[in-house]
Amino acid sequence: MSLLTPDFGLVFWTTIVFLTFWFLIGKFALKPIVKSIKDREQSINDALSAADKAKEEMQKLQSDNAALLKEAREEGAKILKEAKEVKDSIITDAHNKAKEDAVKIVADAKAEIEAQKKAAMAEVKNEVSKISIEIAQKVLGRELDAAKDQQTYINSLVDKINVN
Repeated sequence: MSLLTPDFGLVFWTTIVFLTFWFLIGKFALKPIVKSIKDREQSINDALSAADKAKEEMQKLQSDNAALLKEAREEGAKILKEAKEVKDSIITDAHNKAKEDAVKIVADAKAEIEAQKKAAMAEVKNEVSKISIEIAQKVLGRELDAAKDQQTYINSLVDKINVN
């Protein structure tokens, strides 16, 4: 018996052992291996589909974020516009109030000036009348010293009274 020309028995038993081995491998080893490969393939497919879903969700989140960002910018612009309007309103109100206060202050000052002017005029009139009376008393006292002059002056006053 040589290795290059085997006996029939050796070939027979080798074939039986090989088929038995193949059957056992197919029965107990190949099915779990195939099942494991199919499970792995399924898990890879699941992972790919999950990745696709995640990618879609990420794109959706990005579009939502872009929409939210746009909305936030619009809201910010709206708030700034409202703040500017409030600021302008406050400035306008303050400006108008300042004008009203200025007009009131000017009117009060004019009234005060007019009152002071009237008081000064009254005081001047009083002083003028006092001075006039003093001058008149001095003039009349001198002129009325003589009896003749007194009679003449009284007659002239009576004439003026009758004329009016």
